[in-house]
Amino acid sequence: MPGLREAAPVVAEELEEHSQSWLTGWIPSWCPTSMSRLKAVESRILQCIKNRFSAQYVSLPDQNKIWTLTVSPELQDKTPLVMVHGFGGGIGLWIQNLDHLSSRRTLHAFDLLGFGRSSRPNFPRDPEEAEEQFVSSIEQWRDQMGIRNMILLGHSLGGFLAASYSIKFPERVKHLILVDPWGFPAIPTDPSEIRSPPTWVKALAAVLGRSNPLAVVRAAGPWGLGLVQRFRPDLKRKFQEYFEDETIMEYIYHCNAQTPSGESAFKTMMERFGWAKRPMMSRINQIPKELPITFIYGAETWIDRSTGERVKEERPGSCVKSLAIKGASHHVYADQPGIFNAVVEEICDAVD
Repeated sequence: MPGLREAAPVVAEELEEHSQSWLTGWIPSWCPTSMSRLKAVESRILQCIKNRFSAQYVSLPDQNKIWTLTVSPELQDKTPLVMVHGFGGGIGLWIQNLDHLSSRRTLHAFDLLGFGRSSRPNFPRDPEEAEEQFVSSIEQWRDQMGIRNMILLGHSLGGFLAASYSIKFPERVKHLILVDPWGFPAIPTDPSEIRSPPTWVKALAAVLGRSNPLAVVRAAGPWGLGLVQRFRPDLKRKFQEYFEDETIMEYIYHCNAQTPSGESAFKTMMERFGWAKRPMMSRINQIPKELPITFIYGAETWIDRSTGERVKEERPGSCVKSLAIKGASHHVYADQPGIFNAVVEEICDAVD
């Protein structure tokens, strides 16, 4: 449409100037979404779990609530596996991994604060403070759950936060598993060294300018689900063994059509979509060398895979492994779930 590219930054700036309360009131009336709809589609996903499981809200001291899934709660003799999803995700996206990875130990997965069905509070506008609020909420969640220590796995943004958590609370983590982690390297000074993001990311960036990464989904109102389907048709294919209909696409839409709390925090923390304002590489050595770290990448990912090898070089005497799974892109756990599950299970079995 003529003039759309020029007008978009102005519209984005105007949207950003409106208050959070205005957004909260406007979104439900325009977008065909609600927490009850998110709950309904998530229930369809969780029905696929074969092992014993429970789902509940865990209340934090600050009155926020973390939506939590626990699978195989009866297996208390081994260190539990805790899984932290990436940007725009939620516990439902682990559906191809939950049964296998909970076959010999308890597994916990939760919606990060500001995402999925968890509380959506306002986050600080300072990158360090926003990161701290995420990390603090994870520690408060752990304490409320009564988890003494854990195998901590994080994907993408979840990997960044899992690493940050391990810096501050290393005694709570027995093994750190970072799956295609976001926000580790600094932006290269040489433009030719910058890896090109996927097409859907570049398309959103061109339209949205400086607004929240997924603002277009909410701005589209009744057409938001159609945009998710258009931008990310690959996600439906990744889960087609479980769902031939639009279940996964509906789940992603309803996760991201709510008040953009965690999304705004992510925008505060990012320099560009692929980089953080506070890169994790400059801080990774603050994790004690006694804590083992495994990096798992998709061989076709747009994330910089050299980070894992660099961490290994910078931590002599520490157990650091880095591997790439063939046939997988950024969503490794969904692209090649069988291989991913086997790799993670082997890591967990080595812990106890």
